[in-house]
Amino acid sequence: MTSYAVKKTPGNTEWFVHDRFGMFIHWGLYSMPARHEWIKSREKITEEHYDQYFSHFDPDLYDPGEWARQAKAAGMKYAVFTAKHHEGFCMFDSRYTDYKCTNTPAGRDLVREFVDAFRAQGLRVGFYYSLIDWHHPDFTIDMIHPRRDDENAEAMNQGRDMRKYAEYMRNQVRELLTGYGKIDILWFDYSYSGQPGEKPWQKGKGKEDWEAEKLIALARELQPGIIIDNRTEIEQDLWTPEQYQPQSWVRHQETGELVTWEACQTFSGSWGYYRDEMTWKSPEMLIRMLVNTVALGGNLLMNVGPTSRGYLDRRAEEALGVFREWMKYHSRSIYGCTMAEPEFKAPPDCRLTQSGDGRRLYVHLFAYPFQHLTLRGFAGQVEYAQFLEDGSEVLFTEGVMEHFAQSDAEIRRDELILYLPPVKPKSLVPVIELFLKQPSVPEAETVSEPCRSSV
Repeated sequence: MTSYAVKKTPGNTEWFVHDRFGMFIHWGLYSMPARHEWIKSREKITEEHYDQYFSHFDPDLYDPGEWARQAKAAGMKYAVFTAKHHEGFCMFDSRYTDYKCTNTPAGRDLVREFVDAFRAQGLRVGFYYSLIDWHHPDFTIDMIHPRRDDENAEAMNQGRDMRKYAEYMRNQVRELLTGYGKIDILWFDYSYSGQPGEKPWQKGKGKEDWEAEKLIALARELQPGIIIDNRTEIEQDLWTPEQYQPQSWVRHQETGELVTWEACQTFSGSWGYYRDEMTWKSPEMLIRMLVNTVALGGNLLMNVGPTSRGYLDRRAEEALGVFREWMKYHSRSIYGCTMAEPEFKAPPDCRLTQSGDGRRLYVHLFAYPFQHLTLRGFAGQVEYAQFLEDGSEVLFTEGVMEHFAQSDAEIRRDELILYLPPVKPKSLVPVIELFLKQPSVPEAETVSEPCRSSV
């Protein structure tokens, strides 16, 4: 078994750290202007202007079954859907607001259709719920609110009551956690209490504003075992680095303990549908992000931003297709895997993952080597090697290289030499599967003889 000790969490993360790969779905009224999900704040749009999106929201091509099929084919095991984003618009039929999808031309509960469709494909479901709400009349104006620069903004705050807003959130979370069956993840977003505003009254918001203890207690009461992120400012189950690639396993800032973490990433530079956004990640980068994340003990939550008509545009479908083609043959190096044990060091341009039982090691080739791959310290550890894509054998020797121009003095006795075909397999990132001898801990100063004389 792999031996990493991870900080205990309130929720049950056992399935989560096995499945490793999920789909994030950012969808709301912001898909209509199609120029970033923060458009209401960025462009300081008034309620009257933003209401035109509410009046015309008609996702007539919404087919969550197709989304779910594409997610499953891409190797994703769970999905997190934006029940409410910062704009305050609810994608479910809440009793506590009129600002919801059932009052638009959509005319139906979009969350319910998502839940039913993804469950039908055997995927776990989660809800994203914004702690921020730029529509609610009791949410006080601060440094990111669309009305922050209005001449009468400070006066507009008079009479607004965050306690009422916190109660509103609890009421809606109760609806989400009682009306849709078992929910696996609750993804709150986000706190910013440490950020000062340009004016004294525009300070950021955090756990006290959200009454986060009550909010989380309610969620735990309604859905025991649910996984909750840390963005209320109260530590729960998930650390969620956003839009960057950690270089090591994420650790608790105070105790230094390894934690359960999930990188949330986008295909392009926006979470919501952005028609003219052009910084879409390359196929190689997408696969490397997934591998890099699992190689450091984390999960990857990859985002799609559906169009306002309710379908995934061509660029998103092509990106999902990249994962589909790679995961079809290589998912074994992702599911149930984690960071390799410390004694196994990745050679240059490679990443390692290891199965939870410790018996298989996966070498991901970010750059394909010429003829040989040297694994230092692996001699005496490997029973059998193969390309994961097709199960074809990879021959190897230990402590020597069977090549006429190679001096044995250049090879260390603890090195395992893999003999690779001269032409790289067509996979974006080829993977070599190593079946390890048991136990996997190397013996001190073992001299290994060649074990593949048929090279």
